[in-house]
Amino acid sequence: MAALQPYGCGVVGARGMPSFEGLRLAPSITPLASSVGIPMVGLKRRGFPGLVVKAATVVAPKYTSIKPLGDRVLVKIKSLEEKTSGGILLPTTAQSKPQGGEVVAVGEGRTIGPKQIDISVQAGKQVVYMKYAGTELEFNGSNHVLLKENDILGILETDDIKDLKPLNDRVLIKVAEAEVKTAGGLLLTEATKEKPSVGTVIDVGPGPLDEVGNRKPLKISPGSTILYSKYAGSEFKSADGADYIVLRASDVIAVLPSY
Repeated sequence: MAALQPYGCGVVGARGMPSFEGLRLAPSITPLASSVGIPMVGLKRRGFPGLVVKAATVVAPKYTSIKPLGDRVLVKIKSLEEKTSGGILLPTTAQSKPQGGEVVAVGEGRTIGPKQIDISVQAGKQVVYMKYAGTELEFNGSNHVLLKENDILGILETDDIKDLKPLNDRVLIKVAEAEVKTAGGLLLTEATKEKPSVGTVIDVGPGPLDEVGNRKPLKISPGSTILYSKYAGSEFKSADGADYIVLRASDVIAVLPSY
C-alpha cells in the first residue's frame, strides 16, 4: 500500500511564488508469501485502489466480549509473520498484512423477503477475507477485524490457497501460466510477461441469494477454462508457486473450449 511521504516545501522562487516538491508517493513493497497457517500469500487488490489509512480501534479491557450485529462477522486476525521461511528477519515494512483468521463470533444474519438468512460461516472456522475490508479492533490483547459476511472470500482449513472453499458467488481459479517467449522466440523476463486473464476453475461457491432468499447456483463448474476481467479479484500464490485468483462469478466473462 502506498504511503505518503512529505518532502519539504521549497523556498520562495524568483517570482515570489512558493515552490513545492510536494507530497510524493513512496513505492509500495510487494508482500511476501507465508507458509504457515492461513497463507499470508501476498494477496493484493487488482486495479487502482486509493490510499487507505487505517488504525485499529482499541476496545477497553472492561468489555469482555463483542457481539456482531446483522450480517457481520468478528475474526481474530492471524499474527504478522516476522521471518521468512528461511529464517530471515523481516523489517516491518516488508511483513505481509494478514488476510486470514479465525471466526470468533457472528451476527444473527439478515432478512431477505420472508426468510431469515443465517451467516454462512460458524465460530471456529478459518477464513480468508478481502484486504482492507472491515473495521480493525484491538480486543483482549489481540487484533481482530469486524467484517460483513460478503467480505469473506472463503473457508480455508489448510495452509494452501488451492484448498479454499469459496463462499456465496466467489470462484477460485488457477491462473494459466504466462508465455515465456515472444512470437519471435525471445525470452521474456518476469517483469515483461503479460499476465493472462485466463484460468481453470478449481472450485465455486454455492451461489448468491435472490430477492426472496433462495440460493441461485452458479453456472460455472469446476474444470472449466474461463476468461475473466483483467482487474478483478484478489490474487494469491499457492505453496507450489502457482498463481490463483478469487473473484466474483460476475467477473467471469467467457467460457473457453477445452482441447
